[in-house]
Amino acid sequence: MGLLIGIKIKEKMAEKRNRKRSEGFLLIGILFSIVLLGFVLAANPVYPDDVVYGDNETKNASTALTVNISGGVISNFNISATIQNPRWKAFVGEVIGQFTLDDSGGSTIYDWTLATITGRVYATRKNTAVTWTGIDCASVAQLETENGAMSLSNVDDNITSTFADTTHETFNVGPETIPANNCATLNTYRNGVKTQDAGQPFEEMVLYEAGGNLVYATILEEDQTGYNNENYDFQMIVPENESSTSNTIYYMYVELGN
Repeated sequence: MGLLIGIKIKEKMAEKRNRKRSEGFLLIGILFSIVLLGFVLAANPVYPDDVVYGDNETKNASTALTVNISGGVISNFNISATIQNPRWKAFVGEVIGQFTLDDSGGSTIYDWTLATITGRVYATRKNTAVTWTGIDCASVAQLETENGAMSLSNVDDNITSTFADTTHETFNVGPETIPANNCATLNTYRNGVKTQDAGQPFEEMVLYEAGGNLVYATILEEDQTGYNNENYDFQMIVPENESSTSNTIYYMYVELGN
């Protein structure tokens, strides 16, 4: 699965010895900053070219437990229960990427395979292009607004209480730099264990873009041990609207190298 994008650069050729050369267009597929004539251009996150789905899994139903005592007897016992949460869902997987020089038809003149995958994966409910310029950490008020939009009224597992930490490393989002420890954050589990220290794998932060939408961002890792002791490049959770009659669609973006 290749992650390819194009940034169009127009090169106007100077006249040389009275011979005119036409203007040419070069599509440069680069997923992080490029240096051109002394200016640094930071490429925005992009839609993936392809998504290859694996298995969807959920918790198996518990078997029935019975209480069988004689009449006239008082039975004293404790009950424990683990309930699958229908108000959240998770995305996990790997990212395969490369830098490429493509034209508008997708023909490649050259590409570069990445030895190490770095970057971020993003998920948002916004169904049009995200405004990456000026994107920043979501405020508590913005999280609460999304709680209302997603019918997350339970204070135990709404967005605000789930992303209750602010411990994360500095990271880039396209042209923007997000300073450390500013965003609502969580770390998804590794082999069933929570690790919340900054720099630990699978940090996830909540961002807010100028169009008025939340964007969930997770740091890409390179084959790190994930929630079930298998290796993944990313893990993230996003809320679901339990009161809706249809599933909440999330639009995925990826950014490599920046």
